[in-house]
Amino acid sequence: VQLVESGGGLVQPGGSLRLSCAASGFTFSAYVLSWYRQAPGKEREFVATIPSPGGSANYADSVKGRFTISRDNAKSTGYLQMNSLKPEDTAVYYCRAYLRPGYAYWGQGTQVTVSS
Repeated sequence: VQLVESGGGLVQPGGSLRLSCAASGFTFSAYVLSWYRQAPGKEREFVATIPSPGGSANYADSVKGRFTISRDNAKSTGYLQMNSLKPEDTAVYYCRAYLRPGYAYWGQGTQVTVSS
């Protein structure tokens, strides 16, 4: 079982990044996909979630209207499109796949730095 994030990097305020989360070793389509982030000195916080096909996405208020979560079950990959980035979006971003207790997987994280 593996989740691998990619796409992080350094971007200027107002810029965009698209994060990817590649899954393997389990039935990705059955799992709820979520993104979380953790800034230095802070607790990990929820960013966005998208259920299996048929459900609607939900977002933290801090990213609503700027970030878009999506998934391609055929590719076992999730995405987080981040637009209008702000310095306060700087964090390590993690994806999580959740089915039920005991069936939750995390990626290793990808660093996003928003700075001029």
